[in-house]
Amino acid sequence: MTIFSKIVAGEIPSYKIAEDEYHYAFLDISPLQKGHTLVIPKREVDYIFDLTDEEIARLQVFAKKVAVAIRKAIPCVKVGQCVLGLEVPHAHIHLVPMQSEKDMRFTNPHLQLTPEEFQQIAASIREQF
Repeated sequence: MTIFSKIVAGEIPSYKIAEDEYHYAFLDISPLQKGHTLVIPKREVDYIFDLTDEEIARLQVFAKKVAVAIRKAIPCVKVGQCVLGLEVPHAHIHLVPMQSEKDMRFTNPHLQLTPEEFQQIAASIREQF
């Protein structure tokens, strides 16, 4: 069971943004920007392109809904999307609020936020979902 599956199961706490039958979205605990969110399928699949066509379509539509909520809650020009998937063997999409393309560089220093900041950010995005 991956760390993400443990988050979905409630075994590990997360700052949940949204959830449906097939997906779960939560704040990245090592964010590039405030509002950096991970969107995952609940079904544990390592490589995103091993999802069925239907699953990947559903995941993208769910990610779009989350991105719309992020953009309403977090001042940004756009919400960028990135799929890397080497650090956790569970398919996931990074959604990152951007002022410029530089905000999507994963080599940038990551933010260190307090639990209260994470809770406030998550609540702001959830209100827009």
